[in-house]
Amino acid sequence: MALLPPLSLASCAPVLQVEPVLNALRRHASLVVIFLIAVTAGLATLQLRGAEAFMTALWHAWELFLFIVPSLVAGLLLAAALRQLLSPDALARLMGAESGIFGLFIATLVGTLSPGGPMAAFPLVLVLAGAGADRGALVAFILAWSLNGFQKLLVYEAPLLGLDFALLRTLITFPMPMIAGWIARRVPIAWEPPK
Repeated sequence: MALLPPLSLASCAPVLQVEPVLNALRRHASLVVIFLIAVTAGLATLQLRGAEAFMTALWHAWELFLFIVPSLVAGLLLAAALRQLLSPDALARLMGAESGIFGLFIATLVGTLSPGGPMAAFPLVLVLAGAGADRGALVAFILAWSLNGFQKLLVYEAPLLGLDFALLRTLITFPMPMIAGWIARRVPIAWEPPK
């Protein structure tokens, strides 16, 4: 009986391509974690509450998906259109590393005026990063969007808390994104925008 030579990892390299799988997992780690949590929650619902509760949960998930898809598609279309409209040189001058405090002010203003939720804002951040905005401007943009977004001011704060309070809070918090962007430019962490 002939013995087969022992297998080594190097001889299996064409078959076991571990590196691309690990790179994909690193790139999509949050998606993997969310998927694992969702599967665990689904299995727990099925085990603890039964098939009817599991199917109800699936139906609610589908309804939420249908509710989110239009916002996601609109945000991605906006980001794709801006990528074609924005000149990288012009954007780098306005919001690049050499733009100084003026670039942080522009990013804060654009973030404050950006409509929509995260489905529109985060694809826009990705487009700005790819077009030449530096990390300080991106931090200022996303903080201004989340802290001072005009849609939040008009829809929630002014009607619920009163116009005086909403304007006072906005005036006090308006410089904060610029301060955060200035700090982000000085933190010695290497960062490259995703391609």
